[in-house]
Amino acid sequence: MQQSGAFGAARAGGAFEPLAFIQQPHTGLRIVSWLFSLVIFGCIANEGYINRPDEVEQFCVFNRNQNACNYAVGMGSLAFLSCMAFLALDAYFPQISSVKERKRAVLADVGTSAFWSFVWFVGFCFLANQWQVAKAEDNPLRSGGHGARAAITFSFFSIFTWDYIDPSQDAVPYSTTDAPESPGRTGFYQQDGDGVFDGSAGYQRQEH
Repeated sequence: MQQSGAFGAARAGGAFEPLAFIQQPHTGLRIVSWLFSLVIFGCIANEGYINRPDEVEQFCVFNRNQNACNYAVGMGSLAFLSCMAFLALDAYFPQISSVKERKRAVLADVGTSAFWSFVWFVGFCFLANQWQVAKAEDNPLRSGGHGARAAITFSFFSIFTWDYIDPSQDAVPYSTTDAPESPGRTGFYQQDGDGVFDGSAGYQRQEH
């Protein structure tokens, strides 16, 4: 691969097109991950803390383990912010012409995607285990069940939505008419009377 085309650098530049950007698979997965993190955070924040009728203090619905609720709330909020940051990076990515800067952005995205896939795998196992061993007498009214199951479900799905997709392989989110023309790709030249080639016309066969 030529260095000028590494990480899509040869296609950098041009006007940003929001519609084309939203239609990219990479952007779609990022938005889905953003929504999932919001759902997980909201489920635990709204329904994750319960108490028995004879108690005033509330406990985590996951086996009264405060660490389980703290994990879901903390990771949900951090994943939400991470999605926002990388959505901004995805929008700016086509404007980066430096191969070195593009490589750094791609490596950061790969590392972040792997990190969050691992985080949600751990979260799914942790929440599912604590929900399974929760005692019925700690929650006689069966409160918070829907929110707990939703948090577990979306934690599982989040493992896969954070899979990395190279943004340089998606459709280019800028107008191709603004992109610099590459002479090496045209292959059409015309020889004038002085023996100088130009690209103003198509290839013409020379008469001998």
